Amino acid sequence: MFTGRLMPGGQALRAIDPLILAQSRTTISFLFLLPVLILSRGRTLGLPKKDLLQTAVLGILGVAASNYLYYLAIQKTNVAIAIIIQYTAPAWVLLYMAARGRQRATVQRVSAVALAVIGCALVIGIVGRGRFQVNMLGLVAAVLASFSFAFYNVGGHEILARYDRWKVLLYTLASAAAFWMVVNPPWKIAAAHYDGGQWLFLLVFAVTSVLLPFSLYFAGLQHLEPTNAIVASCLEPVFSIIIAAIALGETMRPVQTVGILVVLAAIVLVQMPEPGVKEAAAVVEPIE
Repeated sequence: MFTGRLMPGGQALRAIDPLILAQSRTTISFLFLLPVLILSRGRTLGLPKKDLLQTAVLGILGVAASNYLYYLAIQKTNVAIAIIIQYTAPAWVLLYMAARGRQRATVQRVSAVALAVIGCALVIGIVGRGRFQVNMLGLVAAVLASFSFAFYNVGGHEILARYDRWKVLLYTLASAAAFWMVVNPPWKIAAAHYDGGQWLFLLVFAVTSVLLPFSLYFAGLQHLEPTNAIVASCLEPVFSIIIAAIALGETMRPVQTVGILVVLAAIVLVQMPEPGVKEAAAVVEPIE
């Protein structure tokens, strides 16, 4: 979408600040979801104070932080650097799960995480490209984004074991939206003077890049361990390349094809049962 080639008339949008992108994604998604759940769930939407605090932390340090830091990393460096550092997150999740004794760092899991990171590097074209521009702020932002991404995978899995994903999504989006309202109040947004085309883009962007995918990803976290889910999420850059080739006519280089196959191999590997390793049963339905 940012290339302008999928926009009406093929016009690229005027630049939108990374903070506004992150803020609008969560706020608009929350405003869409809230009336739907009020009408369908009513009084059952409440949460105990302890769990409200957990969703607030998840929304601010997980959803809000990962979104903003990722876009800041792209702005200051480039997509390639930002995405490959972001997708070191499976390694942090596996390290955390192993340190807490919740998963064993078996050869199979370590190999799957390593393959996922290597595959992403190949897909976005790290190999065979020229020198990258490295901005220290962008580099730090990308690293912090990977930590944040790992955090909401682990934290999201924990609370989704107890509550319905729609309720968890509502409160995480609400806390992220409230946080951004404090950081960037409405009058500052108005001062940016975005035009109708930009607001329409932000509306569509919020629904298609947060509300729908996050609801599906939270559903995945109910059924999968965090390591398995986050390795599967490494398909994101794979699909980006494939969709760009189909929709925009971009050429897919042989090394990218190899990267796609490596990521797919990592996902298959991490989901395969391991001989002699007994795991807890996956959460199929949330417990209220």
